[in-house]
Amino acid sequence: MAIKSRLLSKLKFTYMTTTMAATAHPQKLRPVLHNLEEARKLCQQGLTESNYAKYGEVYDGLIMAIKQILSGEAGKDAGEIVGLCKELLEHIMAETSKEEHFKKEIVFLPYKASMWDSLESVWRAAYEDKDNCLAYVVPIPYCDRNPDGTAKEWHCERDLFPQDVPTLDWQEVDLKAMHPDVIFFHYPYDDCNRVTSPSQEYYSRNLKKYADKLVYIPYFVTGKGVKPNFIQEPGVNNADYVIVENEKIKAIYEEYYSGGKLPEGKILALGSPKYDKVIASRKEDYPLPEAWERLIAGRKIILYNTSLQAHLAHSDKILEKLYSVLLYFKERKDLAFWWRPHPLLEATLDSMLPHVASVYCEIRDAYLQEGWGIYDDTPELERAIVWSDAYYGDTSSVVELYSKTGKPIMIQDMEVSNIT
Repeated sequence: MAIKSRLLSKLKFTYMTTTMAATAHPQKLRPVLHNLEEARKLCQQGLTESNYAKYGEVYDGLIMAIKQILSGEAGKDAGEIVGLCKELLEHIMAETSKEEHFKKEIVFLPYKASMWDSLESVWRAAYEDKDNCLAYVVPIPYCDRNPDGTAKEWHCERDLFPQDVPTLDWQEVDLKAMHPDVIFFHYPYDDCNRVTSPSQEYYSRNLKKYADKLVYIPYFVTGKGVKPNFIQEPGVNNADYVIVENEKIKAIYEEYYSGGKLPEGKILALGSPKYDKVIASRKEDYPLPEAWERLIAGRKIILYNTSLQAHLAHSDKILEKLYSVLLYFKERKDLAFWWRPHPLLEATLDSMLPHVASVYCEIRDAYLQEGWGIYDDTPELERAIVWSDAYYGDTSSVVELYSKTGKPIMIQDMEVSNIT
């Protein structure tokens, strides 16, 4: 137990400091006071209110006694008070060692705000279980990469997370010292991704050292199949548990697992938080900007989604296809067009297809300047899904999520560049 371990360590240090201070000058007890206050805080955080009750008065008494000695109020009784404090510390350490009801500390480490939905429902369940869990969300820094693999630009998207999700500043969280019970993460690539990378202390090989259990949940869903390369990433191998969306996907993970002998129970078919998010979403949860409402103007909304894989697989055709799609929907006055590219699309093109990236940006910028349709690069995928009336675009995990709505889906054909 993370909190229990830290608390016992602090109490042991406090006891040793008290013993040494008793034979020296009373002012040497100042570190004891600080440690007692920290220990009380840890104990109060880690236990329910009812369980903390039997400790609270003891901590308060110890703190008051040390303050009396430091202020000189204790006078000649200081030595006797120190002896009593040592007895109480021995008692509280023994009781804490036997305590079985400390809460679990669970840390969630998202890097892209747009991918938070792959962790959110798990976090929410832990966050709302106040008697058993302490759940923390720590958005971590990541960089876009240049074609040579060096860092191009660093980001931290903490300010993009939903307002009802309390987050911590990564610079103020020492995972090694904290050593939580569980870490959940959704970036499996370590240093194997050519497009983006978190700071290396957040690679799965390092996270494994910082927690009792490491749990990976994919940031995507596939429904019926998954390519072996996604299963053979470092994060899958390093995790203690991998949570996948269904039994069929679980079987594929087990078949292509590359981390040696697969531990029993490592791959768990418990569903995906991404499905939970889409199913629970309602229009009233996602009010639209006034500019978007004017563009929609009561018309049917087409969600146009462009994916990474399509751009990489059809780099020779994708720009012509994109141009033709925009031209077609620009003329469809009966439809509202909502374009949502993959959140890593531009970074991917810059890193892997720079010759395509420049022309893509010209097309995007012209679309933005003309202002006849919505351009959605926000983290809120669910808003686009719940407000749109039909899906058009590439095959991707968005299609799998969209299928849960029962609304029409049409996959674009890269061989067709003139839609009439």
